[in-house]
Amino acid sequence: MVLQSGWQSVFVAALFFAGAQAGALKCDKLLDVASGKILTDQAIVFDKDGVITAVGPAASLSLPADTMALPGRTCLPGLIDVHVHLTGDASDHGYLSLGISVPAEAIKGVKNARITLMAGFTTVRNVGAGGFTDVALRDAVVAGDVPGPRMQVSGPMISITGGHGDNNLLPYEYHRTDEGVADGPWALRTKVREIVKYGADLIKISASGGVLSKGDSPGAEQLTLEEMQAIVAEAHKLGHKVAAHAHGTQAIKDAILAGVDSVEHASLIDPEGIALARSHGTYLVFDIYNDDFILAEGPSHGMLPESIVKERLIGRLQRENFKKAFQGGDKMAFGTDAAVYPHGDNAKQFAKMTEWGMQPIDALRAATINAADLMGWKDKVGLLAPGHYADVIAVAGNPLEDVTTLEHVGFVMKGGQVVKNTAP
Repeated sequence: MVLQSGWQSVFVAALFFAGAQAGALKCDKLLDVASGKILTDQAIVFDKDGVITAVGPAASLSLPADTMALPGRTCLPGLIDVHVHLTGDASDHGYLSLGISVPAEAIKGVKNARITLMAGFTTVRNVGAGGFTDVALRDAVVAGDVPGPRMQVSGPMISITGGHGDNNLLPYEYHRTDEGVADGPWALRTKVREIVKYGADLIKISASGGVLSKGDSPGAEQLTLEEMQAIVAEAHKLGHKVAAHAHGTQAIKDAILAGVDSVEHASLIDPEGIALARSHGTYLVFDIYNDDFILAEGPSHGMLPESIVKERLIGRLQRENFKKAFQGGDKMAFGTDAAVYPHGDNAKQFAKMTEWGMQPIDALRAATINAADLMGWKDKVGLLAPGHYADVIAVAGNPLEDVTTLEHVGFVMKGGQVVKNTAP
C-alpha cells in the first residue's frame, strides 16, 4: 500500500498502523549500516509491539496483509542524536533566556520533540534541561501523550559555582544558583543522587567552561579530577552513564581519566587526549555543524558578543581536531547540540562530518550503531535487524553517494507506526 503525500498521508498512515498491529515495509533499497551495503528489494517485518521479526529479500519472506511499499526510496535505521536540548530554542540565548520559565521550557520541548522526530531522528539523548522538563517530556512521549523520539535524559547539568552550568547573567543581589550546582566531591555525590532521584537516565557534567556562557573560558577546567572521579563513581554505582561537556585540553583528559562515558564537544583535544580516549574506549561527540549557525546567526538570536568571539577562536580548531580524532581511531557518536541551532536541522551535520574526514557510512554509523552503543541501547535501536524496534526512515536517493539526502527525510516510522510519509 502506497500512501499519499502531506497531512493526509500522516492521517492515513496513523490509521493504517494504528492499534499496535503487525505489518511490514517493502523497500526498493535498504542501507545496511553495519556492512555499508545497499541491498535491493528488501522487506522489514515487525510484530504488534513494533519490534522487527525479519529483514531480508521480499520474495523470500512471508509478508503480512498490512504491507506498505516505498518505491523509489532508500530505507535505513532511524537516526540518533546523542546531544540535544529539546526544551531549549535557538532564539533563547544570552539575556533572552532569562524570560523563559520552566513551564515555557516544557512546552517548547513538546514542539521540538515532534520537529526532531519528523526530521528522521527517532532516538535522542537530551543532555541538560531546567526543572527536569526533559524527564517530563520523555515520560509524555513514552505514554503516547505527545509525539517525539525515544529519549534518554540528564535533567540539569552538574556544574561548579559560577561555571558553565550556572547562570552568570544576573547580578549578586538576585542570589541565583542553578539547580545542578555543587562544589566538592561529597556535595557532588549528593547532587548525582538527587538528579537520579528525580528521574534522570544519565548524568551530564560541565568539566570546562563554555562558548555560550558568560564570564568563563572554554579552555579552562572547572570541575577537578577528584570531583569528576566522585561523580563518575557515584553515577556508575547507581547504573548511570556520565557525559562530560569539555572543550579544554586538560578538562578532556581529566574527564577521560575520571571514567566518563562520553566527552561532548572535545574542541581542544590534543594528541594525548586522542590517545587516552582510544585506550579508555571513551566516546567523543563533536558538534561540528553549529559553528556555522553561531557565527552567521548568533548575534540576532541573543548570543553575547563574547560568545561569538569564543566561537571564532575554537570553531575551526574543533573541526580540525575532529578529523585528527577520527583518523586516530577514536570512537565517535553523532551529536549536534540542537537548540544552539534550530531543531530539525540536525542532519546538516552529516555534510560537515564528511567534509572533515569521514566517509558517508562513517557518519551514518556514528548516528546509528555507535550512538546506540553509547546509549547502552545497541540491542534496541541503530540497526534494522530482528529484535530491534521498527524505527525506519526513507529518503530519495542514496545517502552513501550524497549524504545531504538525509536533510530531506520523507518517511519516518517509529516502533512500527508511520508518523510521516511525503512523496519523494
